[in-house]
Amino acid sequence: MAADPLNASTFLDRMAGCDTLVQLLGVTHPNPRKVAEFRAIDLGSALTSLEAARQAHVAHFVYVSVAQPAPVMQFYIQVRAEVEAAIRAAGINATFIRPWYVLGPGRRWPLILVPMYWIFEKTPTTRDSARRLGLVTREQMIAALVNAVENPPAGVKVVEVPEIRNSRL
Repeated sequence: MAADPLNASTFLDRMAGCDTLVQLLGVTHPNPRKVAEFRAIDLGSALTSLEAARQAHVAHFVYVSVAQPAPVMQFYIQVRAEVEAAIRAAGINATFIRPWYVLGPGRRWPLILVPMYWIFEKTPTTRDSARRLGLVTREQMIAALVNAVENPPAGVKVVEVPEIRNSRL
């Protein structure tokens, strides 16, 4: 049965008895032309899911955010930061998973950047940024999500790129 991610009443009843909600909905392929879509869909669906989680007494909210700070895509990062702030303000236990770019089918072009990432990670002045904005694989993201669901925090936990890369099933 389909639900409308912008209308909690279409999925709230399915959350009864759930311990964790994993919010994955978002617009693909971020670019500046999609600012309105990100605000309407990414922000709207996350806030709707948060309200539904609160109403259903879900104990843990897992949110796929984005690496922060970053030098590009400020509109995208702003929406993700707004959602994180709303989740924190709600007082719900939460895990924020913050990838920068997830490699997967049809999303492998950044592999050509791997030599540059290696150099940046070895250079003291760029090391922190290169690690925070590193590439992760789909398998690493899945492992990070599974680990988040299986190990809910008391409070808020932020999982950055280095932790995502070290995630194992």
